[in-house]
Amino acid sequence: METLVALCKRRGFIFQSSEIYGGINGFFDYGPLGAELKKNIRDCWWDDMVRRRDDIVGIETSIIMHPKVWEASGHVAGFTDPLVDCKASKQRYRADQLFFSPVVVDGNTIGYVSALESERTAEALQEAAETLKRKKSVQGKLEPVQPRDMTEAKAEEIVLIPSPATGEPGSLTAPRSFNMMFQTNVGAMTDASSVAYLRPETAQGMFADFKNVVDTGRVKLPFGIAQIGKSFRNEITPRNFIFRSREFEQMEMEYFIHEDADWAACHRQWINWCKDWLLSIGLPASHLSEFDHPKEKLAFYSRGTTDIMFHYPFGVQELWGIAARGAYDLGQHEKASGVPQVIFDETTKKRFIPHVIEPAVGVDRIFLAILCAGYAEEEVKDDKGNVEKRTVLRLSPRIAPVKVAVFPLLKNKPELVARAQALHKKLQRRYAVFYDESGAIGRRYRRQDEIGTPWCVTIDFETIEKDGSFTLRERDSMQQRRIQEPELLALLDEQVY
Repeated sequence: METLVALCKRRGFIFQSSEIYGGINGFFDYGPLGAELKKNIRDCWWDDMVRRRDDIVGIETSIIMHPKVWEASGHVAGFTDPLVDCKASKQRYRADQLFFSPVVVDGNTIGYVSALESERTAEALQEAAETLKRKKSVQGKLEPVQPRDMTEAKAEEIVLIPSPATGEPGSLTAPRSFNMMFQTNVGAMTDASSVAYLRPETAQGMFADFKNVVDTGRVKLPFGIAQIGKSFRNEITPRNFIFRSREFEQMEMEYFIHEDADWAACHRQWINWCKDWLLSIGLPASHLSEFDHPKEKLAFYSRGTTDIMFHYPFGVQELWGIAARGAYDLGQHEKASGVPQVIFDETTKKRFIPHVIEPAVGVDRIFLAILCAGYAEEEVKDDKGNVEKRTVLRLSPRIAPVKVAVFPLLKNKPELVARAQALHKKLQRRYAVFYDESGAIGRRYRRQDEIGTPWCVTIDFETIEKDGSFTLRERDSMQQRRIQEPELLALLDEQVY
């Protein structure tokens, strides 16, 4: 992760927000290449989810909505994280991310150890248990730790669990709820009547506009409403770079189905669609897996939720959630607003509230997954046979921030420069391309490899003096071949769709 974060800063993918003032935790800015890559992710999703389907329409709703929206959805009362405070250090932890275990030797508990959630939580607890056993000079067999998070801690255990900040027991509080919505005020007054919230998800905007879409969109079941937009959550412990931040972007779709439809089959279809889409933008199948939420941990209205997981450097984590939410959301808004959220079935002549399947994914998490899967370092030989290290981002042409780099072989030959600039201008009409005439060709290739450019084109003397062909160099294989302009345009049309 440190290598990736350094690459993002060095090549202009991601910067810490407000960096010149010391930064602000949980917020990030996307630089020139990052903005391109992020836009490509959004555009690919929108094209495949909305434009290339006849059953889904797109909308864009406001970030600040009527506060009653969030009361009806349950966010005001229930959008909370359980928090644990350390009274000694004043540190605050999410209870479900702080793990502990009793240290048991020959059947006797000699103390407790704690560790923050990571890809090696159990190992950290075991190491801490061994350290505690040595520190207390206790003889006997140490039993394996049994990790639990602080939401499962009993009152009599909490006073015995050491704080991660101090290493000493007695300073941790019992878990208590903390609402993660950012609160603001609308209008000139700042009293209770002006309280509003930055949305913590984009979904409720689609539910609130359901009737408008039905009345104006000429839609019929089954159909979906899709949206891309910013959401805000006051995360207590933002971490793992852009994986968990306080301002993020979501791509969500609500797929409405008949109340008597086979929801499980529809749910499965959308899980498969989401996995196939991730493959289409270059994520490897070997890094993807599925996690079905246990029934006992589902919300009372949920029929089932499956997460598509991705193997990040810091562990296997949720990438894309696909939830079968029943008719709960529309039903809640119907009760709270008094406006019917029903649809008419021509076949049965019945009115009912449709059920919904919700695939929801964060753009930033996909961005990070793409970087993690695409980054590679390898040893290659240069033109003189010397071994050097090559850093490469193997990004799919669909989402690479630069599709083609165009080089004149020499910058002091006007005929080469003019031909290269002409090709660059022509390609710019449709694609993000980059023109570079400084440095040796090998060095120019390396710069493009590091930002994930799939192809480099070099205009040389053969281009000018013979058949007009130029050298096409492919990023992953580093193979070069002569190609004509129509062939290049056909290649781009096929690969960048």
